[in-house]
Amino acid sequence: MLEELQNYYLKKEEPNKSCLLALRSIILEQDENITETQKYGMPCFCYKKKMFCYLWTDKKTDEPYILMVEGKYLDHPLLEQGDRSRMKIFRVNPIKDLPIKTISSILQKALDLYRNGIIEIKE
Repeated sequence: MLEELQNYYLKKEEPNKSCLLALRSIILEQDENITETQKYGMPCFCYKKKMFCYLWTDKKTDEPYILMVEGKYLDHPLLEQGDRSRMKIFRVNPIKDLPIKTISSILQKALDLYRNGIIEIKE
C-alpha cells in the first residue's frame, strides 16, 4: 500500500480506522481487477484503471461511507444520491457490524456496470 494512502487509514481514530480498513478489504476482495490508489486525498478503488469507488468520512457526522462513482446507474434503497448528479453514497455505522452482504451486493452491481460495458473501459 502506498505510504501516503496507508497514513490515511492510520491517522483515523477508532472506530473509523478499523471500519475503513475492513471496508478496504471488502472492496479489494470483490474482484482481482480492483486496484487501490489515492485521489483527492482519499482512497480510490479502480476497476481496470477506471475509477469505481472511494472511501471517505462525512464532514458533519464523521461516519465512513463508500462513494460509488457511477451511483446514478445503481438502484438500491440504502444508496443516497443527495445533491450529486452522478455519484451515490452508502453510509456505514462504524460501531455496528458491517452489513457485508449488502456492501458486497452493491459493489458487485457496480462492477457489473464495467464488466457488461455499461461503463466503458478504455484498454
